[in-house]
Amino acid sequence: MKTSRVLIIYTGGTIGMGRNPLTGTLEPLDFNYLLANLPEMQYLETSTDVYQFEAPIDSSDMNPTIWAELVRIIANNYDKYEGFVILHGTDTMAYTASALSFMLGNLTKPVILTGSQLPIGQLRTDGKENLVTSIELAAAHDENGFPMVPEVCIYFSGKLIRGNRSTKQHADGFNAFDSFNYPHLCDAGVNFNFNRHVILKPDFSKPLQTFYEMDANIVVFSLFPGIQENIVRHMLDAPELKGIVMRTFGSGNAMQKGWLLRALQSASERGVTIVNISQCVAGTVEMSRYDTGYQLQQAGVISGRDSTVEAAATKLMHLHARFPNDNATITHYMQTSMAGEISID
Repeated sequence: MKTSRVLIIYTGGTIGMGRNPLTGTLEPLDFNYLLANLPEMQYLETSTDVYQFEAPIDSSDMNPTIWAELVRIIANNYDKYEGFVILHGTDTMAYTASALSFMLGNLTKPVILTGSQLPIGQLRTDGKENLVTSIELAAAHDENGFPMVPEVCIYFSGKLIRGNRSTKQHADGFNAFDSFNYPHLCDAGVNFNFNRHVILKPDFSKPLQTFYEMDANIVVFSLFPGIQENIVRHMLDAPELKGIVMRTFGSGNAMQKGWLLRALQSASERGVTIVNISQCVAGTVEMSRYDTGYQLQQAGVISGRDSTVEAAATKLMHLHARFPNDNATITHYMQTSMAGEISID
């Protein structure tokens, strides 16, 4: 007897592709057909249904409209399933996981994104283990019947990690994702070893909140030695610009250039939210540690703490859509942990 139900949402990606015998290239296949030919599925104690996008999406083409469609699918099926598994290409998986963590408010069920580096029907694929384990995790409950991981996660290669803490670390290795500033939620070996103290604990009495709008009028840019004033000014002066994720050096430092500070202050004064995150994969921004960081603070730049670039970018999109032209509220929430995306002292 199957004791629980999980909805698999297939958006596209390598996991559902097959190799064309004539051209040798990878092309999308019918995922229901692939599942029917996976003997591992019959041993699961969870029943599964598949929602398949009519045209599979290369993850490089992922965008806020598709994120909104994923939110709609989950919301429409929320009461029918114990959890959701989203099959997704790896290139932008961390962006989608981060976006969904903000667009699905008071989430009380697991939403687990996974995929693979090799197609699920190919020899040596990592897709089978990633898929089967993700389904088991999506259906996992504690001794009181509550979901073990009621948040948006990524599962890959034995690690369950918070979606908005995730970063793709390897282009073609099976160990594709990790969270450098937060512990794993679960390590899947012979048994599941859940780190319960680091998993979000929502209010199960409250209903799911759904947000469908994202304002993508933001930009991500990295500082580097020799960056030119005219290029930066053209970018910062764009009238449509709402937010900036600025990737600085070390613990949040920038070059001491008067023109840069003036340009940032001018943008901040007209309502552009400027968030400072580190170019380092681990560690946090501490803008009061060095004078260069303090000067950025004086120019209106706010600390993104230990946020990933994916989380900072999608959080800005979410907040500017949710609180248009309310920079004080946006600034407040950018420095608040809304879905476990940053560490607050």
